[in-house]
Amino acid sequence: MKKLQIIFLVALSSLLLFGCGKDAEETVQPIVEPIVEAQPKAEDNTENEDEAEEPDDSDVPPAEGMVRSRITNEWVDEEIDKTRPVAIMIPNSNTASHYGLSNASVLYECNVEGSMTRLMAIFDDWSNIEKLGNIRSSRDYYIYWAFEWDAIYIHYGGPFYIDDLVGRSDTQNVNCINFKNATFRDSAKNSTDNAFTSTERIKEAAKYYDYPLEYRDDYADEQHYIFASEQDPNTLEQYSDAITAAKVDMSPAYPVTNCYFEYNESTGLYERFQHLSGDSDGPHIDLANNQQLAFKNLLIQNTYFEVRDQKGYLSFQCHDTTRDGWFFTNGKGIHVTWEKTSDYGATRYFDDDGNEIKLNTGKTMVCILEDGDTFTVDGSTIGN
Repeated sequence: MKKLQIIFLVALSSLLLFGCGKDAEETVQPIVEPIVEAQPKAEDNTENEDEAEEPDDSDVPPAEGMVRSRITNEWVDEEIDKTRPVAIMIPNSNTASHYGLSNASVLYECNVEGSMTRLMAIFDDWSNIEKLGNIRSSRDYYIYWAFEWDAIYIHYGGPFYIDDLVGRSDTQNVNCINFKNATFRDSAKNSTDNAFTSTERIKEAAKYYDYPLEYRDDYADEQHYIFASEQDPNTLEQYSDAITAAKVDMSPAYPVTNCYFEYNESTGLYERFQHLSGDSDGPHIDLANNQQLAFKNLLIQNTYFEVRDQKGYLSFQCHDTTRDGWFFTNGKGIHVTWEKTSDYGATRYFDDDGNEIKLNTGKTMVCILEDGDTFTVDGSTIGN
């Protein structure tokens, strides 16, 4: 009888922080080597052959030189995996012109003054961008979320509340007011929200400020999200208290943006819609390719906040432990808690048994809610 013995040879290499000149972690394709063992004919058993398992090829790269993205778990070129992401501040109003957002690996949304929200887009692969934006001003709490990706942070000015944080030597930001070559003006909905950037502009800014393009030394080994395998995705069916979530509506928490997500069973993604003041309700579209924004994972964080002044500027407590949240994927949702314990430490999410949750391969939307705000799932209110 022939037996197949599967030998997996795994080459381990150190994941390197950039500036050190070492190679990033190398993914090696499993090698399957058949071994033939002679057996007496009398002991031949075809039932054992039928029970032989097929090798798991879910982690076999589709092409040489590709590895799993640490941000989405999708297959990317190893050069992209070694390159730091960029974090771009994006306005979210009816005058904003959104170009390139459908390619963001992670998208954050949080309130700013006047109950308007602002977006921050994290791009894992920014190697071939012609027009990205439009770009607007920073709020300091977004910088802490950018830190945990070791991202080059790109913004167009901001209130004085950001000054201390952007003034730190480890905050590698590009203020497009100070370095004008980081952006270009192009056609947009109006003459104010018309500042955009591109791959070449970002590289020029990084060179000007002497920012390394590879992950910095104290970050490269940082594991951020934990992902389920594509062969065994996280359906949330293992949780007896998981709820069905065909529509996740953030309108109660974001009363100006009025964004919501609808689960598309055919794609397995949550498609994003919004109803901005003065605009009609409809899909949130990337003007660069006419694609609707869609996400595999939705993370919602209830967060302590304060109003800073009479202008309504806000402050959010980004570092915290055991705060409530929710996780939605594959049409279901569970209650979670989250914690972030250091500037560069990842925000981590745990189920009610204390186990860190596994996200599914793909893009992630992170909605930050003010403590006390609510949202609805299939018409039922979640929260206070």
